[in-house]
Amino acid sequence: MTYLDNAATSLPKAPGTAAAMAWYTDALGVNIARGVYAPANEASARILGIRENLSALFGFKGPVSHVVFTPGATFGLNTILRGYLRPGDHVLVGSLEHNAVMRPLTELSETGVSFTRIPADREGITDADSIPALLRPNTRLVLVGHASNVTGTLFPLEKTAAICREYGLPLAVDAAQTAGHFPIDFFALGLAALCVPGHKGLLGPQGIGALLLSRDFTRGLRPIVTGGTGSASDREQQPDYMPDRFESGTLNLPGIFGLGAALDYVLKTGVDTFRQREIALTARLLDGLSGLPLRIPGPQDPSRRVGVVSIDFTGRDNALMADRLEREFGILTRVGLHCAPNAHRVIGTFPQGTVRLSLGHQTTEQDIDLAIEAIRAILN
Repeated sequence: MTYLDNAATSLPKAPGTAAAMAWYTDALGVNIARGVYAPANEASARILGIRENLSALFGFKGPVSHVVFTPGATFGLNTILRGYLRPGDHVLVGSLEHNAVMRPLTELSETGVSFTRIPADREGITDADSIPALLRPNTRLVLVGHASNVTGTLFPLEKTAAICREYGLPLAVDAAQTAGHFPIDFFALGLAALCVPGHKGLLGPQGIGALLLSRDFTRGLRPIVTGGTGSASDREQQPDYMPDRFESGTLNLPGIFGLGAALDYVLKTGVDTFRQREIALTARLLDGLSGLPLRIPGPQDPSRRVGVVSIDFTGRDNALMADRLEREFGILTRVGLHCAPNAHRVIGTFPQGTVRLSLGHQTTEQDIDLAIEAIRAILN
Protein backbone atom coordinates (compact mmCIF):
# COMPACT_ATOMS: atom_id res chain seq x y z
CA MET A 1 0.00 0.00 0.00
CA THR A 2 1.23 3.49 -0.93
CA TYR A 3 -0.71 6.06 1.06
CA LEU A 4 -1.07 9.42 -0.68
CA ASP A 5 -4.09 10.85 1.10
CA ASN A 6 -2.41 12.81 3.88
CA ALA A 7 -4.57 15.89 3.18
CA ALA A 8 -7.45 13.85 4.61
CA THR A 9 -5.47 12.49 7.57
CA SER A 10 -1.83 11.66 8.17
CA LEU A 11 -0.70 8.04 8.01
CA PRO A 12 1.30 6.80 9.77
CA LYS A 13 0.95 8.93 12.86
CA ALA A 14 4.00 10.31 14.64
CA PRO A 15 6.04 7.80 16.65
CA GLY A 16 4.76 7.54 20.21
CA THR A 17 1.25 8.81 19.47
CA ALA A 18 -0.59 5.55 20.11
CA ALA A 19 1.61 4.73 23.09
CA ALA A 20 0.81 8.08 24.73
CA MET A 21 -2.91 7.53 24.25
CA ALA A 22 -2.68 4.01 25.67
CA TRP A 23 -0.59 5.20 28.63
CA TYR A 24 -3.14 7.86 29.51
CA THR A 25 -6.03 5.39 29.18
CA ASP A 26 -4.38 2.48 31.01
CA ALA A 27 -2.10 4.15 33.56
CA LEU A 28 -3.67 7.55 34.31
CA GLY A 29 -7.24 7.79 33.06
CA VAL A 30 -8.41 10.57 35.39
CA ASN A 31 -10.16 13.78 34.43
CA ILE A 32 -8.72 17.26 34.83
CA ALA A 33 -10.17 20.30 36.60
CA ARG A 34 -12.41 17.99 38.65
CA GLY A 35 -10.05 16.66 41.29
CA VAL A 36 -7.07 17.82 43.34
CA TYR A 37 -5.45 14.42 43.84
CA ALA A 38 -2.01 13.64 42.44
CA PRO A 39 -2.99 11.83 39.19
CA ALA A 40 -5.34 14.70 38.25
CA ASN A 41 -2.57 17.21 38.91
CA GLU A 42 -0.20 15.13 36.78
CA ALA A 43 -2.68 15.10 33.90
CA SER A 44 -3.26 18.86 34.24
CA ALA A 45 0.47 19.56 34.14
CA ARG A 46 0.88 17.52 30.95
CA ILE A 47 -2.07 19.30 29.32
CA LEU A 48 -0.51 22.66 30.20
CA GLY A 49 2.75 21.55 28.59
CA ILE A 50 0.90 20.64 25.39
CA ARG A 51 -0.70 24.09 25.27
CA GLU A 52 2.79 25.55 25.67
CA ASN A 53 4.11 23.42 22.81
CA LEU A 54 1.29 24.58 20.55
CA SER A 55 2.19 28.17 21.45
CA ALA A 56 5.84 27.53 20.60
CA LEU A 57 5.03 25.81 17.31
CA PHE A 58 2.83 28.63 16.02
CA GLY A 59 4.64 31.69 17.40
CA PHE A 60 1.77 32.40 19.76
CA LYS A 61 2.82 34.93 22.40
CA GLY A 62 -0.55 35.38 24.04
CA PRO A 63 -1.48 33.73 27.34
CA VAL A 64 -1.29 29.94 27.15
CA SER A 65 -4.87 29.94 28.45
CA HIS A 66 -5.89 31.25 25.01
CA VAL A 67 -4.84 27.96 23.41
CA VAL A 68 -8.17 26.14 23.40
CA PHE A 69 -8.59 22.43 22.70
CA THR A 70 -11.38 21.57 20.25
CA PRO A 71 -12.74 18.37 18.68
CA GLY A 72 -11.08 19.49 15.44
CA ALA A 73 -10.60 22.40 13.06
CA THR A 74 -14.25 22.33 11.97
CA PHE A 75 -15.38 22.98 15.53
CA GLY A 76 -12.90 25.84 15.82
CA LEU A 77 -14.10 27.41 12.57
CA ASN A 78 -17.70 27.16 13.71
CA THR A 79 -16.73 28.79 16.99
CA ILE A 80 -15.26 31.73 15.10
CA LEU A 81 -18.09 32.15 12.62
CA ARG A 82 -21.04 31.45 14.90
CA GLY A 83 -19.49 33.01 17.97
CA TYR A 84 -18.23 36.26 16.44
CA LEU A 85 -20.54 37.25 13.60
CA ARG A 86 -23.89 38.96 14.17
CA PRO A 87 -26.81 39.70 11.82
CA GLY A 88 -25.80 42.55 9.56
CA ASP A 89 -22.09 41.67 9.59
CA HIS A 90 -20.07 41.09 6.44
CA VAL A 91 -17.10 38.73 6.14
CA LEU A 92 -14.46 38.14 3.45
CA VAL A 93 -13.44 34.57 2.69
CA GLY A 94 -11.23 32.93 0.09
CA SER A 95 -12.66 31.41 -3.08
CA LEU A 96 -11.23 27.94 -2.39
CA GLU A 97 -12.63 27.44 1.10
CA HIS A 98 -13.56 24.06 2.54
CA ASN A 99 -17.14 23.34 3.55
CA ALA A 100 -16.00 23.61 7.18
CA VAL A 101 -16.11 27.35 6.45
CA MET A 102 -18.76 27.61 3.77
CA ARG A 103 -21.52 25.50 5.29
CA PRO A 104 -21.75 27.41 8.58
CA LEU A 105 -21.31 30.67 6.69
CA THR A 106 -24.09 29.76 4.26
CA GLU A 107 -26.35 28.96 7.21
CA LEU A 108 -25.45 32.29 8.82
CA SER A 109 -26.33 34.09 5.60
CA GLU A 110 -29.92 33.08 6.28
CA THR A 111 -29.79 35.10 9.51
CA GLY A 112 -28.47 38.31 7.98
CA VAL A 113 -24.72 37.68 7.75
CA SER A 114 -23.26 38.34 4.28
CA PHE A 115 -19.99 37.23 2.72
CA THR A 116 -17.82 37.97 -0.29
CA ARG A 117 -15.27 35.63 -1.83
CA ILE A 118 -11.82 37.01 -2.60
CA PRO A 119 -11.25 36.13 -6.28
CA ALA A 120 -8.73 33.53 -7.40
CA ASP A 121 -7.63 32.44 -10.87
CA ARG A 122 -7.86 29.00 -12.48
CA GLU A 123 -4.65 27.92 -10.76
CA GLY A 124 -6.14 28.76 -7.37
CA ILE A 125 -3.91 31.82 -6.90
CA THR A 126 -5.71 34.52 -4.92
CA ASP A 127 -5.41 38.20 -5.77
CA ALA A 128 -4.79 39.87 -2.39
CA ASP A 129 -4.69 43.29 -4.07
CA SER A 130 -8.44 42.96 -4.65
CA ILE A 131 -9.21 42.86 -0.92
CA PRO A 132 -9.49 46.62 -0.17
CA ALA A 133 -12.11 47.09 -2.89
CA LEU A 134 -14.19 44.26 -1.42
CA LEU A 135 -14.39 45.77 2.06
CA ARG A 136 -17.65 47.29 3.24
CA PRO A 137 -18.50 49.52 6.19
CA ASN A 138 -19.97 46.44 7.93
CA THR A 139 -17.03 44.11 7.19
CA ARG A 140 -16.19 42.59 10.56
CA LEU A 141 -13.94 39.62 9.78
CA VAL A 142 -11.58 38.15 7.20
CA LEU A 143 -11.32 34.34 7.31
CA VAL A 144 -9.12 32.45 4.85
CA GLY A 145 -7.72 28.99 4.31
CA HIS A 146 -3.92 29.08 4.40
CA ALA A 147 -3.66 26.49 1.61
CA SER A 148 -6.22 24.84 -0.62
CA ASN A 149 -7.03 21.20 0.04
CA VAL A 150 -7.75 20.88 -3.71
CA THR A 151 -4.82 22.60 -5.44
CA GLY A 152 -2.36 22.97 -2.58
CA THR A 153 -2.02 26.64 -3.50
CA LEU A 154 -0.81 28.85 -0.66
CA PHE A 155 -2.93 31.86 0.17
CA PRO A 156 -1.06 35.23 0.15
CA LEU A 157 -1.27 35.38 3.94
CA GLU A 158 1.41 37.95 4.70
CA LYS A 159 -0.02 40.50 2.29
CA THR A 160 -3.54 39.85 3.53
CA ALA A 161 -2.39 40.25 7.13
CA ALA A 162 -0.85 43.63 6.26
CA ILE A 163 -4.12 44.77 4.67
CA CYS A 164 -6.11 43.63 7.70
CA ARG A 165 -3.80 45.55 10.03
CA GLU A 166 -4.17 48.66 7.87
CA TYR A 167 -7.96 48.51 8.03
CA GLY A 168 -8.18 47.28 11.63
CA LEU A 169 -9.87 43.98 10.73
CA PRO A 170 -9.38 40.67 12.55
CA LEU A 171 -7.84 37.92 10.42
CA ALA A 172 -8.70 34.30 11.19
CA VAL A 173 -6.88 31.46 9.44
CA ASP A 174 -7.86 27.87 8.69
CA ALA A 175 -4.54 26.03 8.84
CA ALA A 176 -5.95 22.58 8.11
CA GLN A 177 -3.48 22.01 5.25
CA THR A 178 -0.49 23.96 6.60
CA ALA A 179 -0.19 23.24 10.33
CA GLY A 180 2.91 21.05 10.60
CA HIS A 181 3.67 21.50 6.89
CA PHE A 182 4.47 25.20 6.72
CA PRO A 183 5.88 27.63 9.32
CA ILE A 184 3.18 29.86 10.85
CA ASP A 185 3.96 32.81 13.13
CA PHE A 186 0.76 33.94 14.83
CA PHE A 187 2.38 37.00 16.42
CA ALA A 188 4.27 38.20 13.34
CA LEU A 189 1.14 37.97 11.20
CA GLY A 190 -0.99 39.66 13.84
CA LEU A 191 -3.67 36.99 13.64
CA ALA A 192 -6.92 37.09 15.56
CA ALA A 193 -7.48 33.33 15.46
CA LEU A 194 -5.81 30.19 14.12
CA CYS A 195 -7.65 26.87 13.67
CA VAL A 196 -5.58 23.69 13.49
CA PRO A 197 -6.53 20.01 13.30
CA GLY A 198 -4.44 17.54 15.25
CA HIS A 199 -4.69 14.66 12.79
CA LYS A 200 -3.15 16.07 9.61
CA GLY A 201 0.25 17.78 9.49
CA LEU A 202 0.56 17.66 13.28
CA LEU A 203 0.51 13.84 12.93
CA GLY A 204 -1.78 13.21 15.90
CA PRO A 205 -5.04 11.29 16.26
CA GLN A 206 -8.42 12.22 14.84
CA GLY A 207 -10.95 14.04 16.97
CA ILE A 208 -8.65 16.65 18.48
CA GLY A 209 -7.59 20.13 17.39
CA ALA A 210 -6.80 23.56 18.75
CA LEU A 211 -8.02 27.11 18.42
CA LEU A 212 -5.51 29.86 19.20
CA LEU A 213 -7.12 33.19 20.05
CA SER A 214 -5.76 36.70 20.52
CA ARG A 215 -6.87 38.64 23.59
CA ASP A 216 -8.73 41.29 21.57
CA PHE A 217 -10.60 38.80 19.42
CA THR A 218 -11.60 36.70 22.41
CA ARG A 219 -13.43 39.64 23.97
CA GLY A 220 -16.00 39.64 21.17
CA LEU A 221 -16.27 35.86 20.81
CA ARG A 222 -19.15 33.91 22.33
CA PRO A 223 -18.88 30.17 23.08
CA ILE A 224 -21.18 28.06 20.92
CA VAL A 225 -21.26 25.29 23.55
CA THR A 226 -21.61 25.87 27.28
CA GLY A 227 -21.76 23.55 30.26
CA GLY A 228 -19.68 22.04 33.00
CA THR A 229 -16.03 23.05 33.23
CA GLY A 230 -15.14 21.89 36.74
CA SER A 231 -14.68 25.54 37.66
CA ALA A 232 -16.99 28.19 39.13
CA SER A 233 -19.34 25.39 40.14
CA ASP A 234 -21.32 27.73 42.38
CA ARG A 235 -22.66 29.54 39.31
CA GLU A 236 -25.01 28.53 36.50
CA GLN A 237 -23.37 31.03 34.15
CA GLN A 238 -20.47 30.07 31.90
CA PRO A 239 -17.07 31.16 33.29
CA ASP A 240 -15.73 34.20 31.47
CA TYR A 241 -12.06 33.27 31.90
CA MET A 242 -9.91 31.21 29.58
CA PRO A 243 -9.74 28.44 28.54
CA ASP A 244 -12.81 27.36 30.53
CA ARG A 245 -15.01 29.75 28.56
CA PHE A 246 -14.56 27.58 25.45
CA GLU A 247 -13.85 24.13 26.95
CA SER A 248 -17.15 22.88 28.31
CA GLY A 249 -17.61 19.21 29.06
CA THR A 250 -15.01 16.50 29.35
CA LEU A 251 -12.07 17.03 27.03
CA ASN A 252 -10.79 14.31 24.71
CA LEU A 253 -7.87 13.58 27.01
CA PRO A 254 -6.60 10.46 25.18
CA GLY A 255 -6.58 12.53 21.99
CA ILE A 256 -4.77 15.41 23.69
CA PHE A 257 -2.11 13.08 25.08
CA GLY A 258 -1.68 11.57 21.61
CA LEU A 259 -1.43 15.04 20.11
CA GLY A 260 1.15 15.91 22.74
CA ALA A 261 3.39 13.04 21.69
CA ALA A 262 2.98 14.00 18.03
CA LEU A 263 3.88 17.62 18.81
CA ASP A 264 7.04 16.44 20.55
CA TYR A 265 8.03 14.70 17.31
CA VAL A 266 7.11 17.67 15.10
CA LEU A 267 9.01 20.13 17.28
CA LYS A 268 12.05 17.85 17.47
CA THR A 269 12.14 17.32 13.70
CA GLY A 270 11.27 20.91 12.84
CA VAL A 271 8.58 22.23 10.52
CA ASP A 272 11.26 23.73 8.27
CA THR A 273 12.69 20.24 7.77
CA PHE A 274 9.29 18.87 6.84
CA ARG A 275 8.72 21.81 4.52
CA GLN A 276 11.97 21.49 2.56
CA ARG A 277 11.44 17.76 2.11
CA GLU A 278 7.86 18.32 0.95
CA ILE A 279 8.99 20.91 -1.61
CA ALA A 280 11.52 18.46 -3.05
CA LEU A 281 9.01 15.62 -3.27
CA THR A 282 6.33 17.86 -4.78
CA ALA A 283 8.79 19.07 -7.41
CA ARG A 284 9.68 15.45 -8.21
CA LEU A 285 6.00 14.59 -8.66
CA LEU A 286 5.19 17.62 -10.80
CA ASP A 287 8.26 17.10 -12.98
CA GLY A 288 7.44 13.43 -13.44
CA LEU A 289 3.89 14.19 -14.56
CA SER A 290 4.75 17.05 -16.90
CA GLY A 291 3.96 16.47 -20.53
CA LEU A 292 1.28 13.84 -19.85
CA PRO A 293 -2.26 14.30 -21.22
CA LEU A 294 -3.77 15.51 -17.96
CA ARG A 295 -4.32 18.79 -16.14
CA ILE A 296 -2.76 19.65 -12.77
CA PRO A 297 -4.18 22.93 -11.44
CA GLY A 298 -2.07 25.02 -9.12
CA PRO A 299 1.32 26.73 -9.41
CA GLN A 300 4.15 24.74 -10.94
CA ASP A 301 6.55 26.29 -8.44
CA PRO A 302 6.39 23.89 -5.45
CA SER A 303 7.40 26.66 -3.05
CA ARG A 304 4.02 28.30 -3.73
CA ARG A 305 2.03 25.27 -2.66
CA VAL A 306 1.91 22.49 -0.10
CA GLY A 307 2.24 18.83 -1.01
CA VAL A 308 -1.27 18.52 -2.43
CA VAL A 309 -1.49 17.72 -6.16
CA SER A 310 -4.82 17.31 -7.91
CA ILE A 311 -5.05 15.60 -11.28
CA ASP A 312 -7.83 15.92 -13.82
CA PHE A 313 -7.58 13.02 -16.26
CA THR A 314 -9.18 15.09 -19.00
CA GLY A 315 -11.54 13.08 -21.18
CA ARG A 316 -11.54 10.17 -18.72
CA ASP A 317 -13.53 9.28 -15.61
CA ASN A 318 -11.44 10.44 -12.65
CA ALA A 319 -13.16 8.00 -10.29
CA LEU A 320 -12.26 5.06 -12.53
CA MET A 321 -8.65 6.26 -12.73
CA ALA A 322 -8.41 6.50 -8.94
CA ASP A 323 -9.87 3.01 -8.67
CA ARG A 324 -7.26 1.65 -11.07
CA LEU A 325 -4.45 3.29 -9.09
CA GLU A 326 -5.58 1.36 -6.03
CA ARG A 327 -6.52 -1.96 -7.63
CA GLU A 328 -3.54 -2.25 -9.95
CA PHE A 329 -0.82 -0.43 -8.00
CA GLY A 330 -1.94 -0.16 -4.38
CA ILE A 331 -1.86 3.66 -4.46
CA LEU A 332 -4.43 5.28 -2.19
CA THR A 333 -5.66 8.71 -3.29
CA ARG A 334 -8.84 10.72 -2.88
CA VAL A 335 -11.18 11.39 -5.77
CA GLY A 336 -14.09 13.82 -5.99
CA LEU A 337 -14.81 17.36 -4.87
CA HIS A 338 -12.95 17.18 -1.56
CA CYS A 339 -15.63 19.09 0.38
CA ALA A 340 -14.69 22.25 -1.52
CA PRO A 341 -17.10 22.60 -4.46
CA ASN A 342 -16.38 26.25 -5.16
CA ALA A 343 -12.66 25.54 -5.42
CA HIS A 344 -13.47 23.15 -8.27
CA ARG A 345 -15.70 25.76 -9.90
CA VAL A 346 -12.83 28.24 -9.77
CA ILE A 347 -10.29 25.87 -11.34
CA GLY A 348 -12.74 24.39 -13.84
CA THR A 349 -13.05 20.85 -12.47
CA PHE A 350 -16.67 20.96 -11.32
CA PRO A 351 -18.55 18.62 -11.24
CA GLN A 352 -16.09 15.88 -12.18
CA GLY A 353 -13.62 16.69 -9.42
CA THR A 354 -10.03 15.51 -9.38
CA VAL A 355 -7.81 12.69 -8.21
CA ARG A 356 -5.82 14.13 -5.31
CA LEU A 357 -2.39 12.96 -4.24
CA SER A 358 -1.18 14.43 -0.94
CA LEU A 359 2.19 13.87 0.67
CA GLY A 360 3.08 13.18 4.29
CA HIS A 361 6.02 13.01 6.64
CA GLN A 362 6.94 9.48 5.57
CA THR A 363 6.30 9.78 1.84
CA THR A 364 9.44 8.70 0.01
CA GLU A 365 10.98 9.30 -3.39
CA GLN A 366 10.11 5.69 -4.19
CA ASP A 367 6.44 6.43 -3.44
CA ILE A 368 6.54 9.39 -5.80
CA ASP A 369 8.23 7.40 -8.56
CA LEU A 370 5.71 4.59 -8.19
CA ALA A 371 2.84 7.06 -8.49
CA ILE A 372 4.36 8.60 -11.62
CA GLU A 373 4.85 5.25 -13.28
CA ALA A 374 1.36 4.09 -12.30
CA ILE A 375 -0.24 7.21 -13.76
CA ARG A 376 1.72 6.77 -16.97
CA ALA A 377 0.57 3.14 -17.15
CA ILE A 378 -3.16 3.84 -16.68
CA LEU A 379 -3.01 6.55 -19.34
CA ASN A 380 -2.01 3.98 -21.97
